[in-house]
Amino acid sequence: MALYPLLRPLVFNLDAERAHRLTIAALKVLPVAAPVQTSDPVLRMDVAGLSFPNPIGLAAGFDKDAEVHRQMLALGFGFAEVGTVTPLPQAGNPKPRLFRLAEDRAVINRMGFNNGGLATAKARLAKRDSRVGIVGVNIGANKDSVDRVADYARGVAEMAPLADYLTVNISSPNTPGLRALQDRAALADLLSAVVEARAASAAAPPIFLKLAPDLERADIDDIAAVSIGRIDALIVSNTTISRPVLRSRHRDQAGGLSGAPLKALALARLRNFRSATGGAIPLIAAGGVESGSDALARIRAGASLVQLYSALVYEGPGLAKRIAADLKRLLAREGFAGVAEAVGSEPAQARSE
Repeated sequence: MALYPLLRPLVFNLDAERAHRLTIAALKVLPVAAPVQTSDPVLRMDVAGLSFPNPIGLAAGFDKDAEVHRQMLALGFGFAEVGTVTPLPQAGNPKPRLFRLAEDRAVINRMGFNNGGLATAKARLAKRDSRVGIVGVNIGANKDSVDRVADYARGVAEMAPLADYLTVNISSPNTPGLRALQDRAALADLLSAVVEARAASAAAPPIFLKLAPDLERADIDDIAAVSIGRIDALIVSNTTISRPVLRSRHRDQAGGLSGAPLKALALARLRNFRSATGGAIPLIAAGGVESGSDALARIRAGASLVQLYSALVYEGPGLAKRIAADLKRLLAREGFAGVAEAVGSEPAQARSE
């Protein structure tokens, strides 16, 4: 892990997607001890009936086919989210479709839910020891599906026995029309279907909803109204189709932007959702998280948990442990006994900015 700054130039000489696949391959063959999920009372968070050993999670997209979730937990993540998994395998969008914006500490992707499908993920997750670590499954719809709501319901039904929680991903910008499911009426129908599918299963994991940062305030209010009382948490947010000022030659590539340039927008949307929900539903923050101070800012803005992925590209595999340690130090410095005490503690005026 300490060698990553030396290895990074070599990794960056490779195409971004090829480098990612080599990373997954390396993680699969490296000997990894069972994840030690110690329960530090300062960092532990209880959300949706689950006890997270620390609030730093691996976002979906890194481990699309549930290949290395055990290894990522061993690297210090408090939870790992695999996927996005669709009912049927699909190749995703044409390559190249993943771009590093090194000057901006950012990534643009237009992957398009490339994955091996439910059957592949189920076979792998069926072998895991469910007593060790929290693993969520991010579910999506196939690009050419004639009934996307049915795709999500199927994903819930098939993955419920194997997942600690399920995330309904309707916020990827890389599947045409998918974000339309965030509209109030469409979302109500979707959530009714996935909740019904969960109720029909012997297992009943919590259901989270992953949202886009590119929402208007009226959309946020509608989503909050539809979600409260139906599902268990909101993940704010996915990648953005907006483009702040960027320096990289890849800045005009189509797709979703993640990493450092998303930080301010994702934090603003988190505050919007905190205001709209009034704390009635847990929030999980994602987008531009790369340090302990970033994590604390999201927690103080109302997040119970945080997720990251793009920062790993620039900081390497030791990042989760570093952020958790830094977060613990910052909590003590600010006078908080633990994460739970810090959730939503920022001044009210910050949420209105």
